[in-house]
This record gives sequence, C-alpha cells and structure tokens, in this order.
Amino acid sequence: MGKLFHPIFCILISCLTISYAQDCNTNKFSNNNVYTSCVTLPVLNSQLHWTHHPTNTTVDVAYRQTGVSNSQWVAWALNVDGSGMVGAQSLVALISSNGSVRAYTSSVTGYGTGLQPTGLSFDVPKIRAEMVNGVVVIYATLVLPSGKTSFNQVWQVGPVSDGAPGIHKMGPDNKNSVGNVDFATGEATADGGNVGGSLRRRKNTHGVLNAVSWGVLMPMGAMAARYLKLFKAADPAWFYIHVTCQASAYVVGVAGWATGLKLGSDSVGIRYNTHRNIGIALFALGTIQAFALLLRPKPDNKYRFYWNIYHHGIGYTVIVLSVINVFKGIDILDPEKKWKKAYIGILMFLAVNAVMLEAYTWIIVLKRKKEEKRAHVGNGYNLSS
Repeated sequence: MGKLFHPIFCILISCLTISYAQDCNTNKFSNNNVYTSCVTLPVLNSQLHWTHHPTNTTVDVAYRQTGVSNSQWVAWALNVDGSGMVGAQSLVALISSNGSVRAYTSSVTGYGTGLQPTGLSFDVPKIRAEMVNGVVVIYATLVLPSGKTSFNQVWQVGPVSDGAPGIHKMGPDNKNSVGNVDFATGEATADGGNVGGSLRRRKNTHGVLNAVSWGVLMPMGAMAARYLKLFKAADPAWFYIHVTCQASAYVVGVAGWATGLKLGSDSVGIRYNTHRNIGIALFALGTIQAFALLLRPKPDNKYRFYWNIYHHGIGYTVIVLSVINVFKGIDILDPEKKWKKAYIGILMFLAVNAVMLEAYTWIIVLKRKKEEKRAHVGNGYNLSS
C-alpha cells in the first residue's frame, strides 16, 4: 500500500504544479508568442508575461488585463529609481468610446499630471495594444536600463474622459497594485518588496494617532472642563482631568503630525492640500493652547475675562477642525467602512452625553440662581424689618 501511495502522491503533486503553472501560461496571444515567464498579479484582473534576452539586455513583455470596457485606459509600468506611480515609466493602452485602442509610453512625473504621451528613461523599440472581448493586452519590447533586471512595477486602470486619461479610483485594489519583478529570475512579488505594506502601516499609524488625539481626547478634555467643574465635589479634580486629557491629546497629536510630515516627504507628488493645511493649523493652534496654561491669570485678575475668551475660542476651534480633519483622513485612507462607522459612533456617544450634560448644567445653574435670588430677597426683608 505504501509503495502504491508514493507514486500516486507524486502524480497528484505534479498535476497540481502543472495546474498552477497553467494559471497564466494557458493564455494565447495574437502574435503567437510563447513567453518563458508569467505571473498572475493579485489585483485588477491582471497578468504579466515576459521573455528575458540577457545577450542584448532586452525583455519582451505582454501585460494582460481582463474586464476592461470602452472609454478606459490600462497601464503597466516600471519604476526604475523608486516605487509607486510617481516616476513610473508606463506602457499605456487607451481605449476610445468606439473600441479602438491606442498604445503609447508615458513618464509619470506627479499625481494629477495625466498619462500624456512622452518618452521613457529607457528605450521601447516596439509597443502595440489590442482589445478583444474586454481583454486588453499591451505588447512591448524594453531595453532594460543599465543592465538591471529587477524593478518595482505598477499597474493601473482608469476612465477616459474627452479622449484623455482621467484619474483612477482610489479603492483598495488600486492602492495595492504595486510589486516587484525580476526578469532574469522569473520571480515577482505583490507588495513592492514590502514597500507598499510598510507605507500602508505608516498611514494607518498616522490615522490612528490623530483620530485618538485630536478626534477623541480633545473633545473629552473640553467636556471635562465644562461639565465636571459644575460639581463642587469635583473641584479641583476637573481641572487636572482636563489638563491630562488635553496634554495627552497634544503629545499624541504631535506624534501623529510628525508621521504625517514624514509621509509627505516620502510621497513626492502626492498632495492632500486641505488635509495638510488643516493639520498645520491644528498643530499651531494646539501649541498656542498649550501655552495657555502658563499664561492663565488668577480668577480675580482683571485679564481673566479676556483669557477665557482666548482659551475657549481656540479650544472649540481646534475641536471642530479636528473632527473635520479626521474625516478627511478617513476619506484619504479609504479603510473598511466599519472604521468610519466606529468613529461616527464615538462622536455620537460624545454628542449625546454632551447634550444631556448641557441640559443638566442649565437646570442646576438656573436652580442655583433662583436660590441665590431668594436668599437675596430674604436678606433684604430682614434688613428692612
């Protein structure tokens, strides 16, 4: 039984291996080429086929993408000196509304610049593209720069508007369409040598730090100052709770702001101006607010009234801008919907508590004023008698 099992096991393994290899090798091409290597890319229904010619440092490639419709563009690119879209040397297939296909090269110099026809940093002696039944294939011959064989690769799909390539979506598949390919070894990775994964982790860290600090701790600290000091038993505990919340929010927020600066410097050409400008404003206002503690006059000081206006005005401005910027950041990160819903849930919880505490505060304030008025009237009656 054991002797029989061994060859059967080997046959099954061989069949599985052949089946896996045929995942991309079963594709037929109109030029009848047979490529020596291929890889099925993890997103956007794409495959890359190639044959490397070490004698003249060229490579024949066929980039294949399915599910493409008219008025779309498809692109595959090598980034010779970096990773991501900026600096990518692209092969582009532009599909018009009538289904005709135009192939050309484009060097991406920055986000929002569009895939305009340009030369690349290396030669492309041949390039053409075709679309049959929603399958687009870009054929090209590349002269590899400086004899290198390993590069970061990027692939993408987007809409065509008025005959020109438009901005592609920013969904998870579009963001994860980066990797590495080695034409000599036939190996390819789906995460750009962990470049993409590392970048996503840093973006997530930036988002969490800022959401917790500016978006949660700051409002909680403001609520502590407004509502806890109403209770005499909470004096001076409310003050220390308020300072602890705001100081913690500021320290964590500065860390989040610093990670944002680092992300910006590492992402040349990517600009989220509104999010960035609000973040700078928050850092500046938060720093000014931190000095409020050092400038805080005593309660009976004649300048205390003006200090309160300054402190409260900046404080509420920071809270409003913080919430706005957290939502801006969530839209940029585009995580699963549950994270946005979770933050909305936290805000609703804080808002409901704030409304109830505000109502309770006014009830107590009006009650105390009424008692003080009665005491004043009573004292006046006793004096007149």
